[in-house]
Amino acid sequence: MIKHYHPAFGYWTVTDDLRVKWHLKINHKRVYRLMQANHLSAKVYNLRAGKYDSSKGPQGKKAQNRLHRRFMTDRPLQKVVTDISEFRYGTMSMKERVYLSPFKDLYGGVILGYTITDRPLTSYVLAGLQQVINKRPNNLGYRMTIHSDQGIQYQSHAYRAALKKQHIFQSMSRRGNCYDNAAMESFFHTMKVEMYFTHHYATKAALIQAMETWIGYYNQKRDRHKLKGATPNAYWDSALKKIV
Repeated sequence: MIKHYHPAFGYWTVTDDLRVKWHLKINHKRVYRLMQANHLSAKVYNLRAGKYDSSKGPQGKKAQNRLHRRFMTDRPLQKVVTDISEFRYGTMSMKERVYLSPFKDLYGGVILGYTITDRPLTSYVLAGLQQVINKRPNNLGYRMTIHSDQGIQYQSHAYRAALKKQHIFQSMSRRGNCYDNAAMESFFHTMKVEMYFTHHYATKAALIQAMETWIGYYNQKRDRHKLKGATPNAYWDSALKKIV
């Protein structure tokens, strides 16, 4: 009866699917027992394999850590996180790469903007940043903080100048400390488990189409237990309308 079961779905995700889409009154403990009995436990993948290192290259200016693992926020566009991750396609002997650079609002987890490119250049990060800025109302009433690692793109003069021009606080994790960007890493893990590790993409076009389709699904259709069954887009839109 589960509409979109995936090997990566845990029992909470399945419970929400049954409650919201099928209108069933069912306890999460019962779902857990049924999944265990039918060998439907979520599969775990190693995300560290092929991880992109954004710290290689000319160093710029680092920013202080303003986030300090304070991931909770009660308003949209207050705390945003970003990072870059690598996706591969092609044959086993000739693997090509594309890079995803998303910006995620910690309120609701919605992806505000992203770019997918052949090379992880600062210009593409700026393009994703502009998508975020376009979603920010002029009368928001508080400043946004965007947190990243110490990647060269985020240390660049162009990126720092763009944040300063928009009165956005910049925040960075310490080198070798990934915990402050755990929210972004969690998104990458979910995405790769659900659309990447279980499929082979022979061409760049096929991979990019799958990535874009999944991000659209994540924002607009993927119900989340933490959001009481709402999708990230619906949860985020509802909160923003109350502010502006």
